[in-house]
Amino acid sequence: MSSTIHASAVLVGPKAALIRGPSGAGKSMLVWDLIDAGAAGVLPFARLVADDRAHVEARGGRLIVRPAGELAGLLEIRGLGIRRLPYEPVATVGCVVDLAATDADRIPSREAGSVEIAGVSLPRIAVAADRPALPALLAFLRTAPAGD
Repeated sequence: MSSTIHASAVLVGPKAALIRGPSGAGKSMLVWDLIDAGAAGVLPFARLVADDRAHVEARGGRLIVRPAGELAGLLEIRGLGIRRLPYEPVATVGCVVDLAATDADRIPSREAGSVEIAGVSLPRIAVAADRPALPALLAFLRTAPAGD
């Protein structure tokens, strides 16, 4: 079963980051920052999947994300308005970033480090409202956990 959620998504390498948060939290800006990081060679690849609204669906134990049809290829950039960009029509979600998360801690609990969406468990990055999201997401993408 597919549902539409208030979220953005960007394909980073082989998997997408699903970015959630309240209106004005910086979802679209994080998408742009990731696309910019891909263009600068900081990431091997980054492309828009969805901005503002995304269709998600569990399929074969994976969470699939697609743009809302009427918003496909569109990204809001604060101060410029709606811009058209190349986009991926579908991607598999590899992690969830929750912006303005009230449970964001310096060292997150095991429970806070994962989330279940449509029955699929995914790694979760909780970012406090007063913290930049890009460094945390880059660190997640480019490092491995130290373990327990």
